[in-house]
Amino acid sequence: MKQLKLFIFLLLFSLIHLNAIDYTDNNETKTFINMMYEKFNYKQEYLYKLFKQVREDPTVPHKTTKRIVKPLSEEYRPQGSWDIFSRVHLENNQTELGVEFMAEHNQTLEKAYKEYGVPPEYITAIIGIESHYGKNRGTYYVFDSLTHLAFDEHKRKKFYQYQLQEFLRMCFREQVEPRRIKGSKSGAIGLAQFMPSNYKSLAVDFNNDGKIRISQPIDAIGSVANYFKENGWKKDEPVGVRVSYEGDRFYGLKTGFKHKYERRYLPNIYPRETFEYKKKVMLIKLEKEKYDELWYGADNFYVITRYNHSDYYAMAVHQLATKIKASYHKKYKTKPVNALYASTE
Repeated sequence: MKQLKLFIFLLLFSLIHLNAIDYTDNNETKTFINMMYEKFNYKQEYLYKLFKQVREDPTVPHKTTKRIVKPLSEEYRPQGSWDIFSRVHLENNQTELGVEFMAEHNQTLEKAYKEYGVPPEYITAIIGIESHYGKNRGTYYVFDSLTHLAFDEHKRKKFYQYQLQEFLRMCFREQVEPRRIKGSKSGAIGLAQFMPSNYKSLAVDFNNDGKIRISQPIDAIGSVANYFKENGWKKDEPVGVRVSYEGDRFYGLKTGFKHKYERRYLPNIYPRETFEYKKKVMLIKLEKEKYDELWYGADNFYVITRYNHSDYYAMAVHQLATKIKASYHKKYKTKPVNALYASTE
């Protein structure tokens, strides 16, 4: 029996080695380890142990379960770039789950609004788009994935070496085991999918328990609000409004968050609803199959693009937040509202 147990142990040990890569033979890894020692006083012995057993495949194993595959709808769906993008980010029960998330965490969201000035629906929309309200926090082991990106042939390897550095520093500060943390392939972590380099400066301990855990709703909510505030979010200012223009396709002026205009110099472009905003605006173009949808973007729209540098991403956040807010009001209209929407009333 002892021989059988020893055989099983040796077999399992050998399988671990077969599925691991020793990065300590890599000169860049050695340089990285020395830097971590000299700059941050990390123990070299510990880092060599970490990098000696890097998972060859950083994907988190998942149990195979039978799934009922719904047949594809025969109904034609528009194929414009915004049509496709919005389906991916605004459908799949995003609004309904967002309302549930707001109801469950309304006190924390209200606290975040009072402290940072960011409305609950925008915090909720970010968490919805980034992690589907915590249901999809990432399917990769972050340490292993970042190691591959940092030391294999990747065009952004310097960027990922910095992310790996900040990831290990975060693990030390928070006293968590690096090899256990799961996230995205690029190293984004938690409900809010923060990159490691944003963790120290922007993530917050919102429940005051002495730890920062953006894998938990309370700290994730506070961290998203702080991220927006630090990037210039203005309390009670709008994000954007859809506008009318002549024709079906918009040409002639540069669009996107990098370009701003005085409204008086935008002839024949009019907001479709009241828009009390006196600052310069951006023109945000959403390319649909049969026409271009055009929006004014305010400074707070630009703030959302700091989370992801994409007009479409920021617009998806804005539209999802608007849908969540409307659905929340509709569902809970007979219940008292704890000033939850004070920012937009």
